[in-house]
Amino acid sequence: MTMNWKNSSLRIGFVSTRFAGTDGVSLEAEKWAAVFMRMGHTCFYFAGLCDRPAEVSYVVPNMFFHHPEMEAIHEEAFNQTIRSPQLTQQIQEYKVYFKEHLQSFVKQFEIDLLVAENALSIPVNIPLGMAISEFIAETGFPVIAHHHDMYWERKRFLVNCVWDYLTMAFPPAFPSVKHVMINSVAGQQLSLRTGVSSRVVPNVMDFETPPPPMDEYTRTLRQDLGLEEREKLILQPTRVVQRKGIEHAIELVSRLELPACLVISHAAGDEGKEYEHRVRDYARRMGVKTLFVSDIIQEKRGTTSDGRKIYTLFDVYPHADLVTYPSEIEGFGNAFLEAVYFGRPIVVNRYSIYEIDIKPKGFRVIEFDGFITEQSIQMARRALLEPEFVEEMARINYRVARKHYSYSVLEMHLRALLTEIYGTNHRNG
Repeated sequence: MTMNWKNSSLRIGFVSTRFAGTDGVSLEAEKWAAVFMRMGHTCFYFAGLCDRPAEVSYVVPNMFFHHPEMEAIHEEAFNQTIRSPQLTQQIQEYKVYFKEHLQSFVKQFEIDLLVAENALSIPVNIPLGMAISEFIAETGFPVIAHHHDMYWERKRFLVNCVWDYLTMAFPPAFPSVKHVMINSVAGQQLSLRTGVSSRVVPNVMDFETPPPPMDEYTRTLRQDLGLEEREKLILQPTRVVQRKGIEHAIELVSRLELPACLVISHAAGDEGKEYEHRVRDYARRMGVKTLFVSDIIQEKRGTTSDGRKIYTLFDVYPHADLVTYPSEIEGFGNAFLEAVYFGRPIVVNRYSIYEIDIKPKGFRVIEFDGFITEQSIQMARRALLEPEFVEEMARINYRVARKHYSYSVLEMHLRALLTEIYGTNHRNG
């Protein structure tokens, strides 16, 4: 389609169900936008829930996957094998509704390029994915489809009555769509299942800019978290969902034979409370002090309704003596990069993406493979008791991460994507 170059810079529209909070999709979209902007482009946002500035945002509330209308569609779509005519009609009506708003978004902000953030990947809002796909089919609009999770990676999506819609839109296969995966295994699966090629662009952090020193605000953090003076802070920086393997972190702490407390930063999220009950019960049985502190760890500093300080996760990392990352499944591993960024020692379950994409880069971490071993316990104790051991690990890890997972690496990939879409006769920044 004809480009509106706007003084040689692109007007880029990010599309998703949500751009708000600390979920992986919102965080990575923010990083992509930061790099696009430093390349000289302008970014806008189309979502159901959005905390970006109002002047660059277009919000349609029922695009958010937790909107009651979308939850009702989702509940029926993934709990039945025969689709009712009423569900078909609902999905089709919302598809038209969302497509009209997408057209308005593109027109209002004079968008040149769309970046679909997981909206064409995981079917938490089926009509939205269909609307985007139909818009592309009718316009040939250039799109980067940034895939964080695919529906075939999640058991809960495999029983459904919407296979035709999943095949159509999750993801769509059009010449104007460039597909981006966050790990090589997902890229291989995409190709095998759909015949679509992709570029692997890993998650990143701004490793060119070291973390700031601790400030006065966080001076009382350990006390506010409920830690005693000699207790080690073991941080589990994830949501409380089953695939995070939090039982392993509890077992690790129970076997350290040191005064220690496991601090879990996030709430259960959108997958129910049953696993959280299981974790709380397991911690009691193992005699491990475990704190669930999502009420005072949020995306921004502030104060709770009862007057307590609210911290960010980045406030907590510098105080952590050890970070546990015992996930059984991860699309990439943002928490891994965050721990490296703050120079914290990490205990990692050797999940497949870590084994294939991350470990070969040369990181120094404390590993286990499916169950906690005596060796991993001894290395964790050493990390808690020997500062020089941690300093050496941190130095090596930061150097490796800066080489492979920095904003400069992301910028290289984005330049290549823009060249694939537009050729060389455009400004790459």
